[in-house]
Amino acid sequence: MNALRQYPLFVLLMMLGALAMLVPAGHAAKAENWDIARIFFQYSLLILALSVLIGTAMMNRTVRNASRSNLITLVLAFSLLPAFLALPFYEILPRLGFQRAYFEMLSSFTTTGATLFDDPFRISESLHLWRGLVGWLGGFFVLVAAMAILEPQNIGGFEMRETMVSQPRGPALRIENDVRILRAVRLLGPPYLIFTIVLTLLLIFSGERVFIAAIHAMSTLSTSAISPVSGMYGAQSGWMGEVLIAVFLILAVSTKLMTFHLPTALRGMPRDPEFQLMLIVVTVVPLFLFGRHWLAALEAEVGQNMMAGLSAIWGALFTTISFLTTTGFESTHWYAAQNWSGLQAPGIILFGLAVMGGGVATTAGGVKLLRVYSLYRHGLREMDRLVHPSSVGRSGTTTRRFRRQGAELAWVFLMLFLMAIIIVALALSFTGIQFENALGLAIASLTNTGPIYMALGDVAAHYSELSDAALGIISAAMILGRVEALALIALLNPDYWRQ
Repeated sequence: MNALRQYPLFVLLMMLGALAMLVPAGHAAKAENWDIARIFFQYSLLILALSVLIGTAMMNRTVRNASRSNLITLVLAFSLLPAFLALPFYEILPRLGFQRAYFEMLSSFTTTGATLFDDPFRISESLHLWRGLVGWLGGFFVLVAAMAILEPQNIGGFEMRETMVSQPRGPALRIENDVRILRAVRLLGPPYLIFTIVLTLLLIFSGERVFIAAIHAMSTLSTSAISPVSGMYGAQSGWMGEVLIAVFLILAVSTKLMTFHLPTALRGMPRDPEFQLMLIVVTVVPLFLFGRHWLAALEAEVGQNMMAGLSAIWGALFTTISFLTTTGFESTHWYAAQNWSGLQAPGIILFGLAVMGGGVATTAGGVKLLRVYSLYRHGLREMDRLVHPSSVGRSGTTTRRFRRQGAELAWVFLMLFLMAIIIVALALSFTGIQFENALGLAIASLTNTGPIYMALGDVAAHYSELSDAALGIISAAMILGRVEALALIALLNPDYWRQ
């Protein structure tokens, strides 16, 4: 164990990925699919041996700047590690091509959930299990990286909380990083695993198959929306399964919920700004969507159907929570509401929810609720000053700093995020994609909400129809959306490269 602690973090991630390949290998062996089992097992041994060789060669390497090393590791993990994870996928499906196999694994590891398989039954269950497991591990890595890498450097949304800590230098810095990473793993690992198991069991009790329940539970905790049966439409758990998934999706609203001390966390949630904003959104948006469908249903003289109205309310509520947490699951009642009223789904609202995103230090992507809340509070204060120019805010020093410096930082990030959307959309349009679809793809990749691309309503809109050039642009955008622009900008800071 002490020797492993001397290995670089990226090497440890390679070893973890190699060991994870034994899970689909065992699943394929149980199904007597020996070719798939052999491929996963052989690549597991190959990558594990390569990791040990690289780790042994680098274990005595001195890290002079851990902040720089951690950010580089974060970028390499989301850009290079999926290439190793894609090797068995490419070996099993050689016609897919390595670039597309890499896209599939990158989408899973970044918890984006975009898939090239419009028909999920085209591939074996063992490959679906590998997709879901990679997404689940990617979600856990996001949580650990947020606590152990981004928080000490005051980026990734933590800049809103003024949590900058002093960084030691020299050998003590490496030791501090090791301790910090281990502490994050020990703190987040047990609840992440236990919550996944609990949701799996609850979905099984609600009538779901064990295999599908396990993948949907992993997809929920990682907010990746990976599914072997096209999401909720192919699930057998029905309405109860959607309720259970919606409850566990709330974990992506605030990092305070990822703990075993739920009573304490729940008591503090009413004062949590991210939770407050989430309540506003999941109240206003579903009511707006229901009212829109209900008025159209009244004109069609079917508005008196109470069950159809309740179905429309639940479909709007579940889908709102799902896209707000950048998951991408759609309720089976989502299109039922459209059939009730005859109106199409307002995709622009779903795109807005995905851009808003979930909580800081969670598996959700997007701008993050805390930044949006800061801009909201700043806007309220500015409107109050328009009416009373000489008024003084009654809140404390921390809240005033949150409204001022916090709002400024949130505005800078929002502008960078919107600029990235435009740049990615323009780049995709140059590959021959219509600008509306290109804009949807840009939002889907930068918010790590892959299924939202199909919310455009275009039946031909699917990732399998995109060119290799377009998939390359989307891959870069997924990495940027997962790492965040501020982390990359911090990596370009000259202070990170000074001896």
